[in-house]
Amino acid sequence: DEFVYHEALVHPALVTHPAPRRVAIIGGGEGATLREVLKHKTVTEAVMIDIDDEVIRLSDELLPEWADGAFKDPRARVLAADGRKFLQDAKPGSYDVVIVDISEPVPGGPSYMLFTREFYRLVASRLTPAGVVSIQAASTQCVDVMMHAMIIRTMRSVFRHVRPFSIEVPSFDLPWGIAVASKRVDPMSLSVSFVDARIASRGLGPLRYYDGETHQGIFRVPKYLRDAYAAKGELIEDRSPLFTAI
Repeated sequence: DEFVYHEALVHPALVTHPAPRRVAIIGGGEGATLREVLKHKTVTEAVMIDIDDEVIRLSDELLPEWADGAFKDPRARVLAADGRKFLQDAKPGSYDVVIVDISEPVPGGPSYMLFTREFYRLVASRLTPAGVVSIQAASTQCVDVMMHAMIIRTMRSVFRHVRPFSIEVPSFDLPWGIAVASKRVDPMSLSVSFVDARIASRGLGPLRYYDGETHQGIFRVPKYLRDAYAAKGELIEDRSPLFTAI
């Protein structure tokens, strides 16, 4: 069932952008996010930056069906490096789309500084004027939606349009959140027919989860999530990062 997560993480963002050519993936070491990005024939360069070279190596060796040849695609560049530092070293406006496919913010782990307002500002600065970002945004389970809501609140302090949604991936054993943010286009403004036409023009081929109807439907989140997004609260910052309770 990984196709649910990876199609949802990638395609709403890339379809929202009118012509994504350069894409940066922060994380995504097993290669499935890269696989979905490269389905878009407009993409001329996709760089994947994962901090764990062992994840990349072992995934390529033992889980080749996840990347499905993406690591060998001439448009792909795969780096074992720190994603935040990579973006810091990149030029402003370098990428049309940034996808953040990272682990939960565990104390002492590699990802907790990739959920802060400063990081989202860095992402925004490295996007082109029509740039779009898609972010893994923690669990949306109703009993504890605080982390997800804080991520969305923090993103909304940086981006003009932020559209979160929740997906059901059976292997996760929890409903999971993703957020698509754009500097120019509201992802929810795209009609069913428009999305389906763009999918066809991009040559995406048969998808199992995502199409125009799914695109319109996923952004219509339930009331408990909308209430959580509307509530006032603190933002996630470098000086006060967020950690998951495990």
